[in-house]
Amino acid sequence: MSTPLLAESLAADPRVAEAKKLLLAALADHQTNITGPRPADPARKQSYDVMLAQFAEARGGSLYFPYLGSGIGRGPFVELADGSIKYDFITGIGVHFMGHSHPLLVSAGIDAAISDTIMQGNLQQNTPSAQVAQTIIHHAQASGAKLNHCFLTTSGAMANENALKLALQKKAPASRILAFENCFMGRTMVLSQITDRPQYREGLPTTVNVDYVPYFDAAHPEESTKAASRILKRHIARYPGQHAVMPMELVVGEGGYNVGSREFFLAIIDILKANNIAVYFDEVQTFGRLTQLFGFQAFGLDEHVDIVTIGKLSQICATLFTDEYKPKPGLISQTFTGSTASIAGAQVILDHLTTGNFYGDNGRIAKLHRHFTTHLDAIAARHPGWIAGPYGLGGMIAFTPFKGTADDAKKLVLALFDAGVLAFVAGSSPARVRFLMPMAVVAEEDIDAVATILETTMATLF
Repeated sequence: MSTPLLAESLAADPRVAEAKKLLLAALADHQTNITGPRPADPARKQSYDVMLAQFAEARGGSLYFPYLGSGIGRGPFVELADGSIKYDFITGIGVHFMGHSHPLLVSAGIDAAISDTIMQGNLQQNTPSAQVAQTIIHHAQASGAKLNHCFLTTSGAMANENALKLALQKKAPASRILAFENCFMGRTMVLSQITDRPQYREGLPTTVNVDYVPYFDAAHPEESTKAASRILKRHIARYPGQHAVMPMELVVGEGGYNVGSREFFLAIIDILKANNIAVYFDEVQTFGRLTQLFGFQAFGLDEHVDIVTIGKLSQICATLFTDEYKPKPGLISQTFTGSTASIAGAQVILDHLTTGNFYGDNGRIAKLHRHFTTHLDAIAARHPGWIAGPYGLGGMIAFTPFKGTADDAKKLVLALFDAGVLAFVAGSSPARVRFLMPMAVVAEEDIDAVATILETTMATLF
């Protein structure tokens, strides 16, 4: 039998276990004071406003919300440094799937804090990096996908950059990229060219050539599938052999939470495969939020996928790919893979999601989706003209408020913030209000309360 490693001895030290127990108990005691939303403390307003102004100046622009967290929360609730408590139904645009101050993540963070390195990277990584990569691969292959490789990274943007490099290297000299209209991939020099928002690339040089294809329209499924196929074929015919890859969101997130269909994606994939173009699913937002862990599994597209990216709720981001897309040495590498805390958190989250009753048509995510959308339908029925929709799938829910202008959506989101609910905007023409609930911790009673706040808030704006 081998001698225990010093790190193993440290982790097993009873003093560490006792310290963790005391810290978690202290956290739980203080969380008992978080019972629901509350307004800001007037005595903190001046100092809070000064902090916000100083931070805005330091970063070169104001925050979207006057939000600076205090460092504690409980489930779907988060405390801000002004003393207010809010329902977090946007979760950092999908990051805080486990809510706030979850004991499992706090415990993982304590383990990470006494581990050797704050950040792990390409040259020096600890064993949890290897473990979490194998866990992601294992679950990605659950329904037959041949995703044998997983490269960890710090952000969804970097995961997407790495995915594009894999595809472009494999398909060289092909260099054009296909994308869906209203897609969002990120804001780097390359990704801003693909993201279908001209304002995000204003003043930037063109780095890649992108050809856009219309997305699925649920109101006209056959017609929209034929239209997308026709335009896709037209692009390919116009630039024969020049397209390398088509990144696809299975639910178009920032575009308004529009949902595709299996038949639609298969029609697109058939054309791509026939023309030697890589099939790439961008799941930075959909990962973990639909009726299966991976969105491509929810749509039954396992056998067709070449490259997948994940992020947000997983804390650590990743690019998965088949053997065919293994890179040449040096193509993808970086100083930071991620913090030791984010890697430990990722493992805890993956284990929690895959051992709990989250997925399937009657899993937790599907049930909470139905519960929330039932409320939205009821508000729409009581107040014609207030709500169109809802849209989305699983933990991704949106609706169009009032006339669907950008001003309508922004006013409602800011009013909800003041009323104690965090939501965000999505889409344009029409603009929508979107929610990304902390599905691991939110309860039906929380949704009931938020629906009441939503209806009351909309009444003040109508």
